[in-house]
Amino acid sequence: MATIDSLPPLREVINTHELRAKKSLGQNFLLDLNLTAKIARQAGDLSDADVLEIGPGPGGLTRGLLAEGARRVLAIEKDARCLPALAQIAEAYPDRLRVLNADALEFDPRGQLQSPIKVAANLPYNIGTELLVRWLTPKDWPPFWDSLTLMFQKEVAERIVAKPGSKAYGRLALLAAWRAEAKMVMTLPPEAFTPPPKISSAVVHITALPAPRYRADANTLSKVVAAAFNQRRKMMRAALKSYGPDIEDKLVAAGIKPTDRAETLDLEQFCALAQQIKPV
Repeated sequence: MATIDSLPPLREVINTHELRAKKSLGQNFLLDLNLTAKIARQAGDLSDADVLEIGPGPGGLTRGLLAEGARRVLAIEKDARCLPALAQIAEAYPDRLRVLNADALEFDPRGQLQSPIKVAANLPYNIGTELLVRWLTPKDWPPFWDSLTLMFQKEVAERIVAKPGSKAYGRLALLAAWRAEAKMVMTLPPEAFTPPPKISSAVVHITALPAPRYRADANTLSKVVAAAFNQRRKMMRAALKSYGPDIEDKLVAAGIKPTDRAETLDLEQFCALAQQIKPV
């Protein structure tokens, strides 16, 4: 199957609009519409959902989402060069695609979409992790989204789904496990992209839980976990010494040995520790 709709092949779209991927924007374009449709299907049934897409570029995944039946898609694209190509998709899918020329890091999606809301994106490499942490750590829960279907560099995806004791285990795994279910659903080789990145990519599907698994302040937990894993080879009492001279007492109160290292601690222990520390 050469195309999923009546629109031109993506390679032709890129040539027509002179859309060369910009390294400064973390762009790597997926041109195989069979693959973009497969990624869209990982988000589940889209027929009753609004979809937020970040960094659509020439619109490969956008086309997949719409072809798979998304009720509406809101695409946030910082690169104005891509807007004519996306406008062409909007014409092919009347009243189902809205495109905003904006920076995803400065865009607030609340009030822009109707529930249920699913986020699906081949995230630009340079902002993907920051966006994920924001989506996982809002002050109030449940969040604006029901699920996230996101493509990352494979090593980042592995960190999101990692288990305690593994080399990849750290902040991303803990924040994802605290309020959501995360699983890796696809891997893609470098040659699937234009230009090919140096490493493989992977798609992670994250479903929001109704409530966090354990009580904790989101901002405090995020900062404590980040501090602990920033010096993961150090004992917890050393890694968290900036939290005051009584940090050992707080560790013990949370059921953690001061000599433990971050990679050996599970989510429940980190949440208990966050409760011992004044919100920051």
